[in-house]
Amino acid sequence: MTQPLPSFKEEFSAKIPALTLLTTLGYQFIPPEQCMAMRGNTNQVMLVSILREFLSQQQFPFAGKQHSLSVTAIDKIIHELSPAMNEGLQGANEKLYNAMIYGVSVTEFIDGKKASPTIQLINWQQQALNQFHFTEEMVIENSQATGNRIPDIVCFVNGLPWVVIEAKRPDSDKEGKSTIKSGVSQHIRNQGQAEIPHLFAYSQLLLSINGHDGLYATCGTAEKFWASWKEEIIADVECIRLKNQPLTDNQLDAIFNHRPANTKTDYLTMLAEGDLTVTDQDRLLISLLRPDRLLDMARLLPFLITRQEKLLLGISNFLVLKH
Repeated sequence: MTQPLPSFKEEFSAKIPALTLLTTLGYQFIPPEQCMAMRGNTNQVMLVSILREFLSQQQFPFAGKQHSLSVTAIDKIIHELSPAMNEGLQGANEKLYNAMIYGVSVTEFIDGKKASPTIQLINWQQQALNQFHFTEEMVIENSQATGNRIPDIVCFVNGLPWVVIEAKRPDSDKEGKSTIKSGVSQHIRNQGQAEIPHLFAYSQLLLSINGHDGLYATCGTAEKFWASWKEEIIADVECIRLKNQPLTDNQLDAIFNHRPANTKTDYLTMLAEGDLTVTDQDRLLISLLRPDRLLDMARLLPFLITRQEKLLLGISNFLVLKH
């Protein structure tokens, strides 16, 4: 399925810098058409093949030996991860959050004996054993099957859509209307019952960016609680290094091959002019979406009374305490 790409300003000011930086941070880019093929249909928001691959590598102890999961058990786990939207978005999000944090219990029979292991969906101890992917312009059918919504960027952990990003141009065509707030409004609209709540049921972070700046929140956060980020740990010199780290030819091809040829040429010309300036958008992405940070942030949520508290107090304070 070929989709029209966003405007030039939106591409070069916000989206392409985000795509290249996410690649540098260790995410693997999946072009839109390939992602659609992996999903199978526009109602599916998980990358089931990636999740299945991760689960096939998990083992559980029984009778003094390690055992791999059966195909039946893997199918059951994947079925358990289909969001129960009849409970509402907040209920579905909480249920899936608990599954992602604490694992899913399955029943296996080993030599006629019953085993009931709890299988982790995320390897919290060894980050390198998780898979981090992202895509853009992800077409998702709404819950009424009457139309589609197309989030700008979606990031996956082991095939589960953890992060949704709206990327806007820096200058608004509406006087007094912030493009960042426009992205926030889009997020809030898309969480509506008649929209694509089944995507947000998995989400751990929502971001609105415009090239210069950005705001972040979690599922169900009211507009007034969306927050800017003040980094206290990662030095700016590290942000500069990451922003200007060259991509490989294969990484560049993945991002640019489905775009007009001159887009890649313009990007490489811009790079040749010297080091790129780090923006608050870059700091936001590095601070929250660096894979170790993203996993740490997700595990901190049980220690807070509400997600709004997390936004008001700042995740970085808790990261300092954790370490």
